Amino acid sequence: MDSRIAPDAYIALQLPSGTTKVLQILPNSNVSLGKYGSFPANQILGRPFYLTFEILDEADANGHILRVVPAAELHTEALMTECSGPGELDDGLETGDANGEDESTDARDNRNIVDDNSAQRMTMEEIENLKQGTTGAGKEIIAKLLQSHSALDQKTAFSRAKYTLRKRKKFLKRFTPLPLDVSLLTNWMLDKDGGRTMEIRDELLGLIGCYGNVHHAGEEILDPTAAQPGGRWLIVDDTGGLVVAAMAERMGILYPSSTDSDRGLDELVAEKIEPGDAPIETGATPMANIDDKPLENSDDLNPSTPHQLHHPYRAAPMSAKSTSITVIHPNFQPNLTLLKYFSYDLNDPPESHPLHTHLKTLSWIQLVDPDSDSTYANEPEVVPESVLNEWKPSKRGGYHRKRRRWTRVQTVVEETRAGGFDGLIVATLMDPASVLKHAVPLLAGSAPVVVYSPHIEPLVKLVDLYSTMRRAAYLNQKHAAQEGQRKGRSEQSETADEAKEINYDDDDFPVDPSLLLAPSIQTSRVRPWQVLPGRTHPLMTGRGGAEGYVFHAIRVIPAGKKVEARGIPGRKKRKVATESSEQTPKESEDVDMQD
Repeated sequence: MDSRIAPDAYIALQLPSGTTKVLQILPNSNVSLGKYGSFPANQILGRPFYLTFEILDEADANGHILRVVPAAELHTEALMTECSGPGELDDGLETGDANGEDESTDARDNRNIVDDNSAQRMTMEEIENLKQGTTGAGKEIIAKLLQSHSALDQKTAFSRAKYTLRKRKKFLKRFTPLPLDVSLLTNWMLDKDGGRTMEIRDELLGLIGCYGNVHHAGEEILDPTAAQPGGRWLIVDDTGGLVVAAMAERMGILYPSSTDSDRGLDELVAEKIEPGDAPIETGATPMANIDDKPLENSDDLNPSTPHQLHHPYRAAPMSAKSTSITVIHPNFQPNLTLLKYFSYDLNDPPESHPLHTHLKTLSWIQLVDPDSDSTYANEPEVVPESVLNEWKPSKRGGYHRKRRRWTRVQTVVEETRAGGFDGLIVATLMDPASVLKHAVPLLAGSAPVVVYSPHIEPLVKLVDLYSTMRRAAYLNQKHAAQEGQRKGRSEQSETADEAKEINYDDDDFPVDPSLLLAPSIQTSRVRPWQVLPGRTHPLMTGRGGAEGYVFHAIRVIPAGKKVEARGIPGRKKRKVATESSEQTPKESEDVDMQD
């Protein structure tokens, strides 16, 4: 993740009201913040994150309409907000008692205050006129409002601080750019359109990643025969790509390579802005001019040198063998639109982005019945090289695109159907049992299975399908069928004939309950509280909505044979006569008594 604002990148702007606005910083455009004003996007390109900017009413001599608020000013304003008047900065020794307590301040309360609009003597017309005439970015308006309030001196320190803070949020023209990560995007989407992301919260995404054991599995193995590749997760995502983004962030493949190194960001900003715009003060050291002299050293002409390659190696899409995410979707194209906030477009993926090689997609029909899929089943005809040379470049390029697409689909489908995944994460509106029926057999042993649902009822049903009692009934029925097949008698009992084959579409066993162990349901929710002496309670403005629950289980490999638990009999040593002491060592060993 970049530490400075890059062109065409999505960032979050924290406004004085406490709200967050997510937008894309396009060069040579204006950014509008509603009542707080607008500013040119070029004036924040290349600037570090977490700086507080103030929108000026008039541009300065250099043409800048933004002013960086220093940290000393921010801390001073925070301290002034905590104090209600000039006398409260003292230690209380002049007007108070020996302990430094002000009796008049302690006795003051809000019982005699009439909280209505008559206490504020300024009208809306006067406030609007101040907005048009002042140049202090809202600070003059706040000072006038505090002076014209007739009951301000009667308020307590806490009440005055709340009043001042409320006016600062309304009139100050400031904003703070923040880097857009998964946590910030989750909270923003939850407030904007929670139903689009299944009302999933940030703490639940952390719970999913923790139970799913999602992590970076190391670099790719160059020799495929050296060791089995790891770090492959199977994901079913109906949240628009939010779950995929959260898991990719934990795996270290979500953000593109940083452009801060060398001169990447400075050159990119210089290329994007138009000539004549206000200069950008990035704080970076200008690069030295590149010498235009021809190369005289023959070693510099060596094509094996990395910086001399005109055509660098381009990895094929969906080609990663480890630390990869495989997304199964029900449509022709997966719905991963939220990945655009992290500079990744599935329709036109940038080759430099880690998800270009580490994100793989396939549809359910390609997984369950690949021969029914037209893309997988219809292999393009192999054309000899001599015939290709006679074609036009456009026709030859179309042929190669079709071959690459078919090869990519075939490779992803075969790798997925081969299984061996390290985990399964499901966040879908479909029936979880129908998803786990086809996805769980693709997991390796001890792989975690995590299913998210906004409501608890589907997960309770899922726990029952993998319960101990249902698993015991399933195994007994399966063993009875195997016994009947092993005997091979023509006259079998009616019960054995019925138990010969288990119907997985039956209501009793829609899934194989012997594949998952220790199913459980977890939940977590962060509730903000107001913490004050005698007034501690949850905030009344807290958001409702779905609670959100997480199902967790462990993939196990069933035993090939029937396992029976029996007690260990006591070990007894046989007494050996003295004349048998010359026996061989094999004959003189202790022998266990058989029951």
